Amino acid sequence: MRYQVPQFIEVEDRIFGQLTLKQFLYVSGGAAIGFLLWTSLPNFLALLIGIPVVGFFITLAFYQSNGRPFVNTVESAVKYFFAVKLYIWKKQEKKPVAVAESQAENPELYVPKLSNSKLRELTWSLDINEKLNK
Repeated sequence: MRYQVPQFIEVEDRIFGQLTLKQFLYVSGGAAIGFLLWTSLPNFLALLIGIPVVGFFITLAFYQSNGRPFVNTVESAVKYFFAVKLYIWKKQEKKPVAVAESQAENPELYVPKLSNSKLRELTWSLDINEKLNK
């Protein structure tokens, strides 16, 4: 038996002329909001507010950013701005201390961690202690 496998499943169907359903809804929604602004506000104020709003809806309908619909970009931006942000690293100013002064105060030298491997850490600290004892 042969089955026909659908091709181009990522392409949306054109329903209203050359517009997809989403594009038609964005354009008609922008036109409706523009009409409501025009009828309810003075002309100058309606143009001042209406042109950016209608332009935003037209951008939602037709513009693609990096091959993806602009609505995905807007959604990602809203999520980013309202999400809780975790800052892991903040630079703190530290005063440099000479090695001789730090050894006088504390006989054991602090060995910073180089990696998560305990074996590497141990060999590095042994090498440092061996050089200091010579």
